[in-house]
Amino acid sequence: MADAQTKAAMRKSGQHPEKALSAAFVRSVKDPGKYFDGHGLFLKVEASGAKRWVQRIVIRGKRREIGLGPVSLTPLAEARAAALENRKQARSGGDPLSDKRAANAILTFEEAARKVHEIHRPSWRNPKHAAQFITTLETYAFARIGRFRVSEITTADVLAVLTPIWLTKPETARRVRQRIGTVMKWAVAQGWRQDDPADAISAALPRQEKGQEPRKSLPYADLPRFMADLRAAKAGELTKLALELAILTACRSGEVRLARWEEIDLDRAEWSIPAERMKAKKPHRVPLSARAVELLLKAKVSGAQMGDTSGLVFPGTKAGKPISDMTLTKLVKAMGYDVHVHGFRSTFKVWAQERTNMPREVTEAVLAHTIQNKAEAAYARSDLFEKRRRLMASWAEVAMSRNTVTRIA
Repeated sequence: MADAQTKAAMRKSGQHPEKALSAAFVRSVKDPGKYFDGHGLFLKVEASGAKRWVQRIVIRGKRREIGLGPVSLTPLAEARAAALENRKQARSGGDPLSDKRAANAILTFEEAARKVHEIHRPSWRNPKHAAQFITTLETYAFARIGRFRVSEITTADVLAVLTPIWLTKPETARRVRQRIGTVMKWAVAQGWRQDDPADAISAALPRQEKGQEPRKSLPYADLPRFMADLRAAKAGELTKLALELAILTACRSGEVRLARWEEIDLDRAEWSIPAERMKAKKPHRVPLSARAVELLLKAKVSGAQMGDTSGLVFPGTKAGKPISDMTLTKLVKAMGYDVHVHGFRSTFKVWAQERTNMPREVTEAVLAHTIQNKAEAAYARSDLFEKRRRLMASWAEVAMSRNTVTRIA
């Protein structure tokens, strides 16, 4: 009994040699106090019964204390190993306390992703793109790796995120991988890691079918019926006008929804879309058919009746906000058509290919597609505006009638 009391006193006083504590003692001790082990490591027992490891160590001439975690999470062997490593580092001139603070400052993947989202959000083309960046990570990544520090994430972790959706949702999976990579590259730039684990998993993922599923489009022969149904649909006037204008100009829905009156010259029947709203980041002139001008005049009247002063051609129900992309999508679905709004651009393209003799470069100019061949692009100085004007006038006639065959000189 005396020996046990002496040992306990020595542990508590710090006079016991290295490895004075045992795992059994650590589990059973209840008396508040400090129980020393070696290399400055001691077990601190609080009056509440809580137990934690602390190391007393000299760092660059100053005595410091470093917390090594609670006993419930850190076994005796791990605490000893950490204490020994800290002592070696301090004796060689390092600062284990500073390194620990730096490690604790490293963000988790979720924290880093939200930080990257805030940094990049001003550069995204529209709020929808910004929202998609974070919502896809919230949906597919945060549950698995959101709580991990970015320095700790491995290729296996990224693989665990992507495998369940790699074949079933290929496009989404590719975007999740790209967005994880964006966060990891930012972490590399912060000095928190040396690599991007999302770059190193290609061989571990099964092969996807190439190509993106095309947006559902309407056969051009059905377009006149669709347009008649659109004019008869029970929906807001501006919503119907915006959808019809998007179809008649073959523009993207965002270009139409965000259109402003200062961009439109009704006398010249031209619409000049600024570069910042175009996918290719180049200004785009749109020829307006007679029907398109008619639609815009109706939109002006409707906007005035709403009392809108925002300058938007198609204001929404919220002051200063345009109608939403979802509003157009809901209208098409409510009409009973299983097609995408963007798919009407394909409808136009197929019609132009099959029912007109206009060169490909003219239809591509209508769609504001970028010329991929650099040599060809260097010489393509004209926007083919007058040819496009004739083509879009014929397209409007097709949309308003059942005559889908057009030959344009």
